[in-house]
Parts: sequence; structure tokens; C-alpha cells
Amino acid sequence: MTKTIYTILIIMVFVGCSSDPTDSSSATNEIMYFPPLTGNTWETKSISDLKWNQNAVQPLLDYLELKNSKSFIILVNGRIVLEDYFNGHSATTNWYWASAGKTLTSTVTGIAQQENLLNINNKVSQYIGTGWTSETPAQENLITCKNLLTMTSGLDDSTDEVDPANLIYKADAGKRWAYHNVYVKLQDVVAKASGQTWENYFNIKLRDKIGMNGNWIQIGNNSVYTSTSRSMARFGLLMLNKGKWDNTQVLNETYFDEATNTSQNINLGYGYLWWLNGKSNYHLPQSQLTFQGSIIPTGPNDMFMALGKNDQKIYVVPSKKMVIIRMGDAADDVNLALSDFDKTLWSKISALYQ
Repeated sequence: MTKTIYTILIIMVFVGCSSDPTDSSSATNEIMYFPPLTGNTWETKSISDLKWNQNAVQPLLDYLELKNSKSFIILVNGRIVLEDYFNGHSATTNWYWASAGKTLTSTVTGIAQQENLLNINNKVSQYIGTGWTSETPAQENLITCKNLLTMTSGLDDSTDEVDPANLIYKADAGKRWAYHNVYVKLQDVVAKASGQTWENYFNIKLRDKIGMNGNWIQIGNNSVYTSTSRSMARFGLLMLNKGKWDNTQVLNETYFDEATNTSQNINLGYGYLWWLNGKSNYHLPQSQLTFQGSIIPTGPNDMFMALGKNDQKIYVVPSKKMVIIRMGDAADDVNLALSDFDKTLWSKISALYQ
């Protein structure tokens, strides 16, 4: 009798501790899914499976279409929950990442470091030579690769041109945060350190390892990535999983943690070319003002983001095991990275699961 009671108690404890498949929180306990490197296969998860609010879907999609979106994807645990295309765009159409692609440069810089090709604490001129700015040698030698990753080069941000004549001293490196296109010099650093072209190294070490498509194109001084929305989602999924794709550690977790946490004490909302939500204050491009509160107050506090001109978005939310992609034209006026669109969009996204 005692043995029978003991067995029943064990069964009750086991059942009580097991994930309820009808519980909406159980989705975050699922094993992470990674789509195959080739082909169009990608597992899905329905709104009803997640116990999300089906009534919140159409208002979200209507808003996205109204705001000039071309694509929108939500992944949970790697599975597609929502995937919609608008205004003539499709799953096979390439679109530009704009400054959301800065995070690709950050990631590949980390990969080059883990291969001992470079050290982000070393000065930039160690890799690409001196005279890459108009600063004095002493001023230029203060600028490290990490300063480029954190937007603290101290170079004048009144222009985004990156030829030496336009890279002018404004402050000592590390003393001023300013959003600047000079980060592209990291691509030159990686190319020199690896002995390969930037695109070749990128393709081998990142793109092909996670099954992305896409190409780098040169627009003026900007090196801009273009790909399908699903390729953007693949990169977001890699970062959701802390740099690991299935069983392959593409980017080591130490660098991932540095990249997706506050990287300096001026702009708390910035990592290594990633934007960070939920911090006590932040700076914006083309401004030296400190804004109090979270960048997107309607969004999750643990969210980190790749944000590009005209509202190209990768939102990564570890607490929700969620990746969200938005590509398209500017929701309202042309903007560099952030806009009021983010705030409204997140109020509609959160309505799905709250």
C-alpha cells in the first residue's frame, strides 16, 4: 500500500512539472529549430498552437501594409509563426539591409578574432596602415577596432564619407559616442588580417554556414548587404542562439555577450553595432543628447536589435525565443535607424501574445 501511494505521488510530481502542450509558455521550452542549409523547407508553428490572440493578427498586418512594409516574419524557437509579403515583394526577392547590416560586420569581426587573425583591442592602423584619417599620428593611434565597433572613434560625424580627408578629429577615441559610417573600416581590417576579400571571408565564415543568400553591393562609400527576408531571419536565429547554428558554434559566446550588451558608458543602448532595448538611457544618430528610458518602451527589455535606414529591422528577444524581421520602405519619413514606427509596431506585436 505504501509503495502504491509512493508511486502515485511520483507520477503526480512528474505530471505537474512537465510542460503542458496547451500552455502558451510551453513554446519557449521547445528545442530550437534550424532550417536546412539548402532548399525552402522551414518548419512552422501556428498562432493557435501558441495560444496567441488570432484577433490581433490582422490589425498587425494592416498596419505593416499601411506603413510601406515589404516583408514581415516572426520566428519562435526558429519556427515561422507569421510570414507575410506586401506591395509586390516575395519570399525570393532580395532587399537591402541598410545599417541593420552593421551587425553582420560586427559578427564577422568577432569570427576573425576567434580565429586569432585580429584583436579588437588593437589599433586600426595596425591592420590597414597609418594615414587612414586626417588626424595626427598620435590621435589616429588611439582608435582601436573596438572603437569602431562601439561608435566611439572620436571622428567628426557631420559627414558619413570615409576617405581620409573627411575623417577629421572631433575628440579622443573613447570619449565621444557618434553614429558614423567609419565602422566599414572593420571590413578592410578583416580583409587585411585574413588575406581574403571581405566578401569571400564573409561568405565562407558566416553566410554559407547558416544557409543565407545575398550579396554586398557598393553604394557610394557604403557597403550594403542585400538578401531575402528569410536570410535575414536566419541571421537573427543565429544570434538568438548566442552565435550557435544547430551544433556549430559560428561565433563564440564570449564575443556574442560583449556584442549584445552595453559596450561603453556613453550610450548605454549600444553594443558592438547592435542596439539594445531596456537600458536606462540611450543616444540617437546625429545627436549628442542623452534620452532617458528604453529605446522602444513598448518592446521587451531584453531585446537587442539590428536597425537600418528606412525601417529595416531585426528584433531578437531571448525571453520570448523570438526573432522578428521587417523589410521595406520608410514607414513614414526617411530615417536613419529608429522612428515612432518601432513603438507602434511593438504595441501591435505584443497584442499577439499578451
